Amino acid sequence: MKFDTKTIHAGRKPCKITGAISTPIYQTSTFIFDDFDEPGEYDYTRTNNPTRKALENALAELEGGAAGFAFGSGMAAVTTAIHLLSAGDHVICADNIYGGSHRLFAEIMTRFGVEFSFVRITDEESLRNALKPNTKMIWVETPSNPLLNIIDLEVVSKVAKEQGILTVADNTFATPYFLRPIEHGIDIVLHSTTKYLNGHCDVIGGAIVTATEELGEEVHFLLNGLGTNASPFDSWLVLRGLKTLPLRMDKHELNAQRVAEYLNQHPGVSQVYYPGLPEHPGHHIAARQMTGFGGIVSFKLKSEGDVRPFLKNLDLFSLAESLGGADSLVEHAATMSHASMSEEARGEAGITDDLIRLSIGLEDADDLIEDLSRGLDGG
Repeated sequence: MKFDTKTIHAGRKPCKITGAISTPIYQTSTFIFDDFDEPGEYDYTRTNNPTRKALENALAELEGGAAGFAFGSGMAAVTTAIHLLSAGDHVICADNIYGGSHRLFAEIMTRFGVEFSFVRITDEESLRNALKPNTKMIWVETPSNPLLNIIDLEVVSKVAKEQGILTVADNTFATPYFLRPIEHGIDIVLHSTTKYLNGHCDVIGGAIVTATEELGEEVHFLLNGLGTNASPFDSWLVLRGLKTLPLRMDKHELNAQRVAEYLNQHPGVSQVYYPGLPEHPGHHIAARQMTGFGGIVSFKLKSEGDVRPFLKNLDLFSLAESLGGADSLVEHAATMSHASMSEEARGEAGITDDLIRLSIGLEDADDLIEDLSRGLDGG
């Protein structure tokens, strides 16, 4: 079955009672037992729910994994995944990741004895140099947030499998439409379903897909024990969003390429970060392991003093955090999505005060470029 067909049919079981083609929302906390020692397939929604299960099955099928799990937020998924570790374990983490993930790792999980090394993973040597005897996990984002760094997942998988290390790839920016990390040897794929998978800026959610059933059992144990599950209604919203994922991602990418090319030639811009540009340092890896380059474009203005007037002069681009919806959004990463990182950590990752991140929406590309021209040229 082709991917476009899977987005519509994966995980779906039309209601046998009513014939409803849309998955019903089982908005219930509890389910009736046949007897006190005979629960049915479902007993309590935190543990399992039919609506959530439909989404989880769809996500697993789209990512090519063995088991899928839906969470109450992207950070709930991140929190659950990092709890696969124990005190004394060491994590090699890409240095340029979402600010909320960085905060969880550096400021919370370290309290419980988990050690982190934030590393710019550029090649096999840089990864091997970060290994320690107690390294138990390698955590990456590709493309990364917000600098669109590209990491070769097959290199990560190769090194990890030699050492018996668990690998996690946050696939939020690419989605399974453009990248399926499990096909490149990754053990766990993670998403903020708030973003492209839902695609309408009307839900908060997260997801994990595991490469094996055994790993899936561990994740489900943690989901149930930590109570990080998604609600039935939020699961339904994401399941609805999946049905248009291919159409939306194609348009996001088409618009993003146009915007990146425009910014790349503008005299007020010093650098553009978009893997679809041939001069991007990760372009060749992205072209090999992805089927598209995504809908996020970041860039640096030539003068930090231009940031405020640029943002004030925009009309179509709304100043807001998050990404992946139909509306185009703009943000100042250092004070918004990555404000939770220390100034030192942002500096080491390359997240400077002149950096702007764009979530390119589904509007007409000409209108978006005209809006950016207003921002860059002063109205």
